[in-house]
Amino acid sequence: MFNPTRDEVRQFFTDAWRKQQAGQILTPLETMAADWVAEHPEYHDVMQASESSVKDYTPEGGQTNPFLHLSMHLAISEQISIDQPPGIRAAHDRLAAKLGSSHEAQHEIMECLGETLWEAQRTGTPPDHDAYLDRIKRRGSQH
Repeated sequence: MFNPTRDEVRQFFTDAWRKQQAGQILTPLETMAADWVAEHPEYHDVMQASESSVKDYTPEGGQTNPFLHLSMHLAISEQISIDQPPGIRAAHDRLAAKLGSSHEAQHEIMECLGETLWEAQRTGTPPDHDAYLDRIKRRGSQH
């Protein structure tokens, strides 16, 4: 299984963004990554800054880690595209319809994913796919 380092993840996103901006050919995954960067103009400067590859983004610093945020978008996009866990595509589609935006639905799902991963780390167990889907469905019923 591919387990990239922090630097490799950051390089992947900055390279994908640079290649898209230069009109170069991208792999399908690079295209998806660059499209998510495009959806976040607040990260465009970060993608071009050389210090972004070494900067630490901490909650104490009041900054969202753009690379973590984009990585979560990418992971959720992959989950939706293959409907894994089963039912996530339908849950996303219902949430997107309620919110009027697939992007905003992904941000809601991101919260659910973060909570699910945190719980798995805390308990030392694999992520609970059913609990993850239930969290997404609850968010869909709240909006």
